[in-house]
Amino acid sequence: MSLQSCYEAFGGDYEGVVARLRSERLVQKFVLKFLNDGSFALLCQSLKDKNHEEAFRAAHTLKGVSQNLNFTRLYESSSQLTDELRDGWGDRFDELAAQVASDYEQTVAAIRTLQEEVGV
Repeated sequence: MSLQSCYEAFGGDYEGVVARLRSERLVQKFVLKFLNDGSFALLCQSLKDKNHEEAFRAAHTLKGVSQNLNFTRLYESSSQLTDELRDGWGDRFDELAAQVASDYEQTVAAIRTLQEEVGV
């Protein structure tokens, strides 16, 4: 799997991120580092603990990382969840949290496939 195919698999903007970072090698380095980002795990734990402040912070961090790496689909869902959590637990919370989880899993699965194929 190429880096571009990886981005296609999870609904990201490959051309945009390469244009901004100016190096496919640099993009790949940061994409692979995403696997070690703890924002999603913190979000899940915070939601389980019903810790609103921590859930908001984790969703906001996930949104920012996704935006920086042009993970478009994950950025959009985590942005909506962040907005929903901004003032408390909104009506669409469960639906948005499930969408973030789905988008995250799809993103991580594609990155793991890339990681296996590049041997890192």
